[in-house]
Amino acid sequence: MAEKILIVDDDIDTLKLVGLMLERQGYSIAVASNGALGLNKAAAERPDLILLDVMMPDMDGYEVTRRLRSDPALAHIPIIMFTAKTMVDDKVAGFEAGVDDYLTKPTHPAELTAHVKAVLTRAAQTRTSPAEKAKVLAVLGARGGMGATTLAINIAVLLKDHAQEVVLAEMNPGGGSMALSLGLTETPGLSNLLTRSLKDIHLRSVESELGDHNTGIRVLLTSARPRETELEQAIPQMEAVVRNLSTMCNLLVLDLGSGMRPHVVPLLNMSDRALLVVEPIFPSASLARNLLDDLQHSGISRHKISLALMTRERTSLQLPWQQVESDLGIELAGLVSPAPEQAHQADQSGTPLVLLHSDALVGDQLRKLGSRLAMLLQLKES
Repeated sequence: MAEKILIVDDDIDTLKLVGLMLERQGYSIAVASNGALGLNKAAAERPDLILLDVMMPDMDGYEVTRRLRSDPALAHIPIIMFTAKTMVDDKVAGFEAGVDDYLTKPTHPAELTAHVKAVLTRAAQTRTSPAEKAKVLAVLGARGGMGATTLAINIAVLLKDHAQEVVLAEMNPGGGSMALSLGLTETPGLSNLLTRSLKDIHLRSVESELGDHNTGIRVLLTSARPRETELEQAIPQMEAVVRNLSTMCNLLVLDLGSGMRPHVVPLLNMSDRALLVVEPIFPSASLARNLLDDLQHSGISRHKISLALMTRERTSLQLPWQQVESDLGIELAGLVSPAPEQAHQADQSGTPLVLLHSDALVGDQLRKLGSRLAMLLQLKES
């Protein structure tokens, strides 16, 4: 079946000329003479590509693009902005709105065809079916300093064997530390997204903030600037980010930080499973019980939450894991023994603990935890 291209332009001559050029290349063509009609045609016909004029009387191309990108059913459609403008600022505005490519009028047929083929090829390589949603695992510390971020990193790396595409997202505004542990340059990726309007949070804008790690996972980092903790109030934006991320991978791991912060319950509601990280000593176990009670009062069932015990120090004050599991009323998924020197080496090298010290006890414990979570998430090893 021929790929369908929707041309949106208020210039009738352009509609005819460009449509004819593309039909000769074997494409199926749909046309709309203004922005509103273009949105309706996109929803009705679901084209493979939209060729969009920027200057239209009712609604310019930037606004049409923003509306397309804010609609989950249409956000994946690639867009080429077709305009007479040549100013760099105009092109930047188009890319910020979510445009994939730019063509300047008038264009040569060969140039038009080349751009169309290139954009369609890229879209085919990256397209994820809207019906394919990632499994979402949320990692939450009972309090700060529990090692929740360390666990989230190592779990994401371990579960890549069970889910080919893994995204690790640091959903902890103002508390970013993941970049340091992964040897990456700190970027305000999440903060950039949370300061946008909802209509500007779409597949293209979210994907542009993702970084790559040499383990093969992709990461969404956040800033470590304390003043940005106020962004944890941007709940609708956070939910929009998670919805978009869940269409880009098979497994999405969320590092929620610690405690009962404003974003925790909404993002747990969007997760398939939660892992609560607790240290088995007083008062951490008591704080964890209070947190679980508050979560349950907010509608988060204990059955959705598994327990990870992080023992940071060798101490006779540790509570038996069976007692902690019984007191909290959630199942133990795994425990990790203290390995401060190995954890420090992992952070210094930017290599996850489970890879740098694979043969050590801590590596074995992390693998067992990963296997248990893979089973709970119903992930199959590839």
